[in-house]
Amino acid sequence: MSSSQQRRGFWLRTLHQWHWISSAVCLIGMLLFAATGITLNHAGRIEAQPEITQRTVQLPAALTVELKEPKEGNASLPPSVATWLGDELSIAIGERPAEWSETEIYLSMPGPGEDAWLSIQRDTGEVEYERTERGWISYFNDLHKGRNAGPAWSWFLDVFALACLVFCITGLLLLQLHARQRRMTWPMVGLGLLVPLLLALLLIH
Repeated sequence: MSSSQQRRGFWLRTLHQWHWISSAVCLIGMLLFAATGITLNHAGRIEAQPEITQRTVQLPAALTVELKEPKEGNASLPPSVATWLGDELSIAIGERPAEWSETEIYLSMPGPGEDAWLSIQRDTGEVEYERTERGWISYFNDLHKGRNAGPAWSWFLDVFALACLVFCITGLLLLQLHARQRRMTWPMVGLGLLVPLLLALLLIH
């Protein structure tokens, strides 16, 4: 076997290995992003029925006292207050920054497929809480966009995008290695480039 054939065999084995590994890593994510690409493209036709939950609770007097200390701007709630509200309203507050004014504390808690907020009156300890859920389609659409999904999901998107790049680049190199036996390889690749390019130049205003 000639050295050129040995090199070609080495690159074929290596590229096939990286290609199938990256495709396995990307499979579920690509299915999710393809499906949500369709739902996002037709978002105006998909009707959602938001479910709104509203509650009013009263902070215990001891916790209300903690909120009367002079403070304005953005700061997290005292741990004891955050824990009590989390147990009472079944929500996760943690160290989210809240907006402190002279009379009110406002905490925004958006998440994938939902919006939520609570308002605390600093003098009385009265708490208003509202949560709007927009359904599973909205949830997965927000995951597609990385909207309000947190740092862990942001890291996942970066790793997923890197795996997709490996999948596409190894696929392109495999196409190059097999192009001599498959005459339509480069015309099909060119078509994949030409169609979106023409659409962008001629039909997008």
